[in-house]
Amino acid sequence: MELLYEIEFAILEAIQQLRCPFLDAVLGVITRLGDGGIFWIGLSVILCIPRKTRKWGVTMLFALAFGAIVCNLTLKPLVARERPYNNPLGMYTFEQLEAMGIHLSSDYSFPSGHTTASFAAAVGMFLRNKKWGSVALVTAVLIAFSRLYLYVHFPTDVLFGMVFGTTAALLSCLLWNKLTASKRCGQKLEAFWNFSFSKKAEQ
Repeated sequence: MELLYEIEFAILEAIQQLRCPFLDAVLGVITRLGDGGIFWIGLSVILCIPRKTRKWGVTMLFALAFGAIVCNLTLKPLVARERPYNNPLGMYTFEQLEAMGIHLSSDYSFPSGHTTASFAAAVGMFLRNKKWGSVALVTAVLIAFSRLYLYVHFPTDVLFGMVFGTTAALLSCLLWNKLTASKRCGQKLEAFWNFSFSKKAEQ
């Protein structure tokens, strides 16, 4: 475990050599896109509305739900890994990062929730539409990198966040395909969806 930490801190320190005011500002904004998964949830809900993109939105929402259950509700409290800035080997302390204006999380480090949610949604979109999914994937990669650049996660936190998010998206796609493969189930889902949005339109 000690060797792993030495390797991870070496990677983080190498990334810190890239620090400059421009990247501080840009990645500081980009990382906020992953806060609480709100950006991805909002995008998924919007995509659920038009019939053309509904499959994308539902797949992304399922993936986000799976990712949250695995990451935030299960692994984070179970593994209970401290953040890099709370580790004695870290090159920055909580107070130093706070003084830099970096938004610091109070929960545990493993896995990265920002990365899990971003890859769950982005891969979910990619499985439905390669063009826009590629844009989402680039955004997800930038969010993941920002977590390392801002010194709030270890490399393995981000790596496993990518794996868990991608797995959640694949499971989501499989679930939706199974549900809609059944003619009866598909008709019920469509009827429910049309009823829900017709009620909203009336209001």
